[in-house]
Amino acid sequence: MSAVPTRGVTPVACCQLTLSVGDLDGNRAAAKQAIERAAASGAKVVVLPELANSGYVFRDMAEASELAEPFDGPTVTGWTAMARRHDLIVVGGICERDEGGRLRSSAVLVDADGVRALYRKAHLWDAEKTIFEPGAELPPVVDTAVGRIGVLVCYDLEFPEWVRTVALRGADLLCAPVNWPLFPRPEGERPAEVVRVQANAAVNRMFVAACDRTGVERGVSWTGGSVIADPDGHPAAGPLPAYEEGMVLAKCKLGDARDKRLSPRNDVFADRRPDLYRSILQSVDRTDSRTS
Repeated sequence: MSAVPTRGVTPVACCQLTLSVGDLDGNRAAAKQAIERAAASGAKVVVLPELANSGYVFRDMAEASELAEPFDGPTVTGWTAMARRHDLIVVGGICERDEGGRLRSSAVLVDADGVRALYRKAHLWDAEKTIFEPGAELPPVVDTAVGRIGVLVCYDLEFPEWVRTVALRGADLLCAPVNWPLFPRPEGERPAEVVRVQANAAVNRMFVAACDRTGVERGVSWTGGSVIADPDGHPAAGPLPAYEEGMVLAKCKLGDARDKRLSPRNDVFADRRPDLYRSILQSVDRTDSRTS
């Protein structure tokens, strides 16, 4: 694993942007300006929303296809140039056309050396299933200059098993570009999406940075709520309000994520009982086979 100074801090930023479906040039400009602002604020890791190049609310697959680009297309090339210029790491989501021509909701991690990781969203939300092909590879966990960074996209965060795969492979920080549609909730409650980010951070004792968008797109409003949670599950920065474009910035001691202890006698990884879980899953599988 890469060395992470236990007393050092890594400034991590989530840039909550207003994006417009179909406005490739405008969306790229918005991301560029956000990265510039984050760099000027001292950020070393910058997280952008899901589908930051294209927007989200596609009319159909044909429109999404017109807006898609390869992972080494102009959007990611631009992010890489900025990562090199400012000596930082950028994680952002794109509408990708893969080598076989299939559409993917993907995320990349880039630094001064170029594209370090490409992740294709495995769990597709609602109408995404009519447009995108789901990914079938484990989420990446990448050694970087600041520590080990994992990448997921939006709805992936709602599957604890998937998040755990990132944590078990040593991620200090999980970065998640998201597009969270706004749903009703009781007055005074924070979005359930934010609560899940905090829970994922706490149960895995790692930092989680989730970056949403804002504004209204073709009648769809967004939750906002961009947040950076620490290994105790507390917000280190954010969440941002739904209709506020801006940035949250947290100085994260990423080395703290290497310590999985909760008490002198408890460790969230060492206390796991995989054999017990396996036997339960096998029992469920047998029950399913009898009732199918």
